Amino acid sequence: MKIIVGLGNPGREYERTPHNAGFRAADALALSLGASWKAEPKWKAHVAKARGGASPLLIAKPQTFMNLSGDAVAPLAAFYKAKPEDVIVIVDEVNLDPGRIRVRPSGSDGGHNGLKSVTERLGTQTYPRVRIGVGMGRHPVPDLVSRVLGRIDAEDEEAVGRGIALAAEAALCVADKGVDFAMNKYNGPETV
Repeated sequence: MKIIVGLGNPGREYERTPHNAGFRAADALALSLGASWKAEPKWKAHVAKARGGASPLLIAKPQTFMNLSGDAVAPLAAFYKAKPEDVIVIVDEVNLDPGRIRVRPSGSDGGHNGLKSVTERLGTQTYPRVRIGVGMGRHPVPDLVSRVLGRIDAEDEEAVGRGIALAAEAALCVADKGVDFAMNKYNGPETV
């Protein structure tokens, strides 16, 4: 079982924020695979079951808020006996230009509290992640929290939307063909 997790915050007030790019990618992936969302309170997540190439696929959106994402991810992985390398996390990234994506097999949380929580609860940094560039924005904000919980700049929304769609494709590619194949396909400049 492969598990693709889009990170974000539940609630209408967060729907179009940079921090919810992972949720939006999970929604796009579920829609493309014809999968329906189901609330699973025991896992603190919304989940959608689908088929991703050769293996069964579970798409998840933790409902714990970003900073506690691992509280949903770790129990899902344990229940489905998924190894950390079978848990693919999709997350926003302010240090990437809007619309760019970056696939990695592992790594640090880079200051992202959602990844920090997942890493702590899984007990390893060795799980694939797909980062969606949301940029730092074109209009100054007082701090990083204001940036990721604010609105995506209108000038960047189209590029971020393309990045979200690419991230959904890339996460499915990781699940189906492996992280190395996905890195070669999606990490180049032509994927912007």
